[in-house]
Amino acid sequence: MKTVTAAKGIATAPHYAAAQAGRSVLADGGTAVEACVAIAASLTVVYPHMTGIGGDGFWVIREPDGRVHGIHGCGGAAARADLSLYEGLDAVPTRGPLAANTVAGTISAWDAALADESCKLPLERLLRDAIAAAEAGVAVTAGGAQIARDKGGELRVQPGAYAQVFEPEGRPLEVGEVLRQPLMAQTLRTLAREGLASFYQGELAQRIAQDLDALGSPVALADLAAHRATRPAPLNVAITGARLFNAAPPTQGFASLVILALFDRLQASGVDGFAHVHGLVEATKQAFLLRDAHVGDPAYTDYDFQGLLDDPAALDALAARIDPARALAWPQPPQWGDTCWFGAADGDGRVVSCIQSTYFEFGSGLVLPQTGITWQNRGSSFRLAEKGWNALRPGRKPFHTLNPALALFDDGRIMAYGTMGGEGQPQTQAALFSRYARFGVDLQEAICAPRWLLGRTWGDATTSLKLEDGFDEGLYAQLAEAGHDVERVGPLTAMMGHAGAVVRLADGSFEGASDPRSDGAAAGW
Repeated sequence: MKTVTAAKGIATAPHYAAAQAGRSVLADGGTAVEACVAIAASLTVVYPHMTGIGGDGFWVIREPDGRVHGIHGCGGAAARADLSLYEGLDAVPTRGPLAANTVAGTISAWDAALADESCKLPLERLLRDAIAAAEAGVAVTAGGAQIARDKGGELRVQPGAYAQVFEPEGRPLEVGEVLRQPLMAQTLRTLAREGLASFYQGELAQRIAQDLDALGSPVALADLAAHRATRPAPLNVAITGARLFNAAPPTQGFASLVILALFDRLQASGVDGFAHVHGLVEATKQAFLLRDAHVGDPAYTDYDFQGLLDDPAALDALAARIDPARALAWPQPPQWGDTCWFGAADGDGRVVSCIQSTYFEFGSGLVLPQTGITWQNRGSSFRLAEKGWNALRPGRKPFHTLNPALALFDDGRIMAYGTMGGEGQPQTQAALFSRYARFGVDLQEAICAPRWLLGRTWGDATTSLKLEDGFDEGLYAQLAEAGHDVERVGPLTAMMGHAGAVVRLADGSFEGASDPRSDGAAAGW
């Protein structure tokens, strides 16, 4: 794979059809924001195991005037989702009606992003390719088929239309077979005709609420009507040669920024050598300790996240905790979650970093019979506790692994980058960014190169340091000797996430890259 270059704009996504949908919007005069809505809608259809309009979404946008702002389409727990609902249970279930306990915020984020006066294309145009793909059908990818096989047993038994939509022949679809989603096509047409607000108020909202109630979810029409996207300022931190931005809590964007800020303070040399990999892994541990203590719904913490990022002395002190030769013991519990990151940049100087998720593959497993919407299970991460971190409360927003990254370089480059992969998101961001920005590696090569993961993602519950094949053979032994619990996981694997990046260069041209671990592409115009 080669880095894609372009003169007028670029889009990238973990499925090639979604990237092309974004590119076509750019070619029709749309902005990067409009391109990302088209990408997001397409991913709902072509990558339904990873994302959809029944989940949450987060945006970081750099405007042509230099302003950087954020949008959170993050739903809170339903009014009926209190501890009494889960009486007798030790944890919120990960599948089924009780897992579908938060409002889906994705559509509200689209609506907020498109409210900018620069967005002039009609909604029918932005959703066109997604509607066509839902009606005509799309070929099932290898990754989608594998997940359908692996997870089918726990999904087809859930109430709702999962089997009707995703197993129309009474079995999981195989690679290359056509998945048609007429209910989703109808829903997208309704959104195009009645507006995105109809997801939360109006006849479409009523159908959504009716299905959720009938299937046993606590999310009600009043919860949908009360939901609003929010616009918290992204967190940011200065490092050598750039200022980095990422989403504010309840996302783990804080951890992603801390990792790179700490690594910037280490005298690490040699791309993908011991100092590079060990340094980033140890910076990850320091960042995750802070994240797990403080990150969640900002209404439930008074921790000053931006204050730490603005304090060089505090960051220096954290970096000083990193032993350049030895690994910190790591028994920390991991976070779950699978996701789609995508991005776009346009000729006006607008660069957008987006990430969406239904949390687990196919979310809660509830597919709504009237609309074909797969509802997220993000609220299954809540703790069934009276108080403390991420404790369930009506209206409370759950902790999110999602975090869209953006960098403004001192030399004029603007980079949007990210990945899916739960616990691995900040780590893959750090690997990709440090290779490209610190060591000057080509953008596509920075994504294609082997990666590592401390903790778990994609169903692996261990907290070992997992590494793909392809590093120098001596590195694995060096890391083990330093005290890392090294686990080799073979060649490139989706366990390491589906990364992507777009860069607007100082001369106004563009670069883009996608992950060979996905079905994605970068599409330039």
